[in-house]
Amino acid sequence: MDGRRVMAGAVGLGFALACAGCAGGPLTQRERTTLGGAALGAGAGAIIGEAAGHRPGQGALIGGGIGVLGGALLGDQLEGQRRADEQRADEIESQEREIRRQRGEIDELRRRAGDGGGTDDRDGGRYNPEDSGY
Repeated sequence: MDGRRVMAGAVGLGFALACAGCAGGPLTQRERTTLGGAALGAGAGAIIGEAAGHRPGQGALIGGGIGVLGGALLGDQLEGQRRADEQRADEIESQEREIRRQRGEIDELRRRAGDGGGTDDRDGGRYNPEDSGY
């Protein structure tokens, strides 16, 4: 009976923590993997504790604690990777804007020079030494 109380307390505590975590808005990747790690660890700990002839509640608490640590570490790595991906995407977008700006500037310079903007150039206006006549 004592193991059931411990297990019920652990489940109740986990539920309360999950509800409290949800109150602040959507869960981050780290929070989701932490909760998942806690659940998997508690389940595995209870099963191992029961199979080893010990109290499943204690196994659930120990496994849950280990699962929280593992889930938090994994979630932190995934969150860091997501942030790095977002930063790279922002850099690429910024570089593409700069390329479009420079292309517009080149077109404007061609129009001013009377080149016609290179609209009939098959190579997109790039320099070709064979066209120089030398």
